[in-house]
Amino acid sequence: MRRLAVVIAVLLLAVAGPAAAQDVQIQRNGSQPSGKGPAETFTGAVRVDPMFQMPAPAHARGALVTFEPGARSAWHTHPLGQILVVTSGLGLVQQWGKGVQEIHPGDVVWIPPGEEHWHGASAARFMTHLALLQVDDEGSNATWGDHVTDEEYAAAAGRSAES
Repeated sequence: MRRLAVVIAVLLLAVAGPAAAQDVQIQRNGSQPSGKGPAETFTGAVRVDPMFQMPAPAHARGALVTFEPGARSAWHTHPLGQILVVTSGLGLVQQWGKGVQEIHPGDVVWIPPGEEHWHGASAARFMTHLALLQVDDEGSNATWGDHVTDEEYAAAAGRSAES
């Protein structure tokens, strides 16, 4: 858990950049409501717990996302990349044209800018990750594509040894 806290602190400092003198801000746990992952961008039961949205000049955002077994994102890209820090469960991530990879608690996943991918839970276990990303100058943090079909998911999950 200490490693996770250090990773998060370093990542936040890296994405925040220099800022004018400001007061320290605390966003209290539970101060932002949980929401269901929208059906337009997720398949299955997904809960999104917003954690932070950094004020300008920073453009960083973070959310804790929980996928029930079999739930997953649609194919998508991020203009400035994305970092996933797996906190619990067993997940899957796949980059377009490449094999599926399992992700476990403590794993830190870097998805480069513009790389089409999806991520979610294994077929039999939930997965929770902290998603860290930045918003580009046009206000975008993701471009969403097609849903991962049940057939695509079954093939990917079938290649995962622990699903």
